[in-house]
Amino acid sequence: MSLVGGLKEMRSDLLLVLLTAGFATAASVIMLIIPLIIAPKKPNKPKEIQYECGQIPSGAGKFPLMMQYYAYLLMFVAFDVMSMFLFAWGISIYNVGLSGFLAVILFIGVLLITLAFTLYHAARRELW
Repeated sequence: MSLVGGLKEMRSDLLLVLLTAGFATAASVIMLIIPLIIAPKKPNKPKEIQYECGQIPSGAGKFPLMMQYYAYLLMFVAFDVMSMFLFAWGISIYNVGLSGFLAVILFIGVLLITLAFTLYHAARRELW
């Protein structure tokens, strides 16, 4: 393949990426503008009060949020990324060699530290 052919191929790939990004941006902007156009704009007292699952709101609107599910959120984020990384590693296991194996071992070690930290905080009841 010549240099000119490679540049043309790269330009067409870049054009596809730019078209995709442009379409995603345009769709996002349209989805943000449509509700501004069609939403009712008559505020009244019942619409402005806090919603508490059908109950009549009481007390101040601002209070400290108890993060009961913080530990589960940490575990989900950590292990969601881990599952994607390990899936990609598992597909190319024969091509990565020793350096890829050591990188995965290091990655799993970091995630085990995250798991230990999360489980430690999940067990501390005074946080809840």
